Amino acid sequence: QVQLVESGGGLVQAGGSLRLSCAASGRTFMSFDMGWFRQAPGKEREFVAAINWRGDNTYYSDTVKGRFTISRDNAKNTLSLQMNSLKPEDTAAYYCAARPAQIFLGAWAGANYWGQGTQVTVSS
Repeated sequence: QVQLVESGGGLVQAGGSLRLSCAASGRTFMSFDMGWFRQAPGKEREFVAAINWRGDNTYYSDTVKGRFTISRDNAKNTLSLQMNSLKPEDTAAYYCAARPAQIFLGAWAGANYWGQGTQVTVSS
């Protein structure tokens, strides 16, 4: 088991920035690839970004590529998502996710563990 707790959500104007964090506890953090998903009201949960267990490989959805940066600190068991140039369509609940480390990173269809989510609202 691994427990994930997100923080850092809030209200921001379009064009602004936010940094989300996810604190992990339980099983060895470096056993897991980590990712972020989001879910807007009335929509399905969608993949945002992922990072491999070593932190040297990342993958982004086309909708956030170039604006968001995923990173991890294995010494502190934390995952981050730096979100810049935010748009109203980025408004959603953002979820931290973990899956056992795999050879291929890519986009994730799902995950083994989830946080409770943190709300991000971008006003126009």
